[in-house]
Amino acid sequence: MSEAWLSGPVDGVPAVLQPAAHALLQAREDVAAYAAKLPAGLLWETRGAASAGYHLLHMAGALDRLFTYARGEALNDAQRAAAKAEAVPHPEFDTDALVTALNGAIDVALGQLRATDAGTVLDARRVGRLGLPSTVLGCLFHGAEHTTRHAGQFITTVKLLCP
Repeated sequence: MSEAWLSGPVDGVPAVLQPAAHALLQAREDVAAYAAKLPAGLLWETRGAASAGYHLLHMAGALDRLFTYARGEALNDAQRAAAKAEAVPHPEFDTDALVTALNGAIDVALGQLRATDAGTVLDARRVGRLGLPSTVLGCLFHGAEHTTRHAGQFITTVKLLCP
C-alpha cells in the first residue's frame, strides 16, 4: 500500500490544501495500524512520557482547535475545557472510542478543507489568547502536521509498550 500523498488528489479539496488532506489521511491510517496492537491496559500508561491515550485525545482536540482558528473563530468554553482535560488520563475511554473520536475530527477537518476557498488561504488569522499572527493556510497546515507529529508519537509509544 502506498502512502496517502501518492494516492492522487483527495476529492473536493483545493490543490493548495492537498498536502494537509494527505497528512490527515496518513495519520488516520498510521494510527489505525498501531491502535490494534495496543492492549487496553496500556492505553494510559505513561512510563515517563505521555500516554498513547493522551496522543489520541490530543490529536482530535488540537485539530478541532486549530481548524477553529482557521475559520477566524475564537475557542469556545467547551474547547478550552477539553484542552485542559487532555492532560489527565481518561480511563472511561478505551482505544476504540479514542480512535473513533480522532476519525470524526479528521472527517470534520477534511470537510473544512473541502469548503475552504483557495483564494482565502493567505487571509490573516489570530491564534490563541494572545492573538498570535497566522493565516488560514498556516492554521490548516499546522493542524495537519501537528496531527502527524502526534501520530508518530503514538506509534513510538505503542512500540515501546508492546515490543
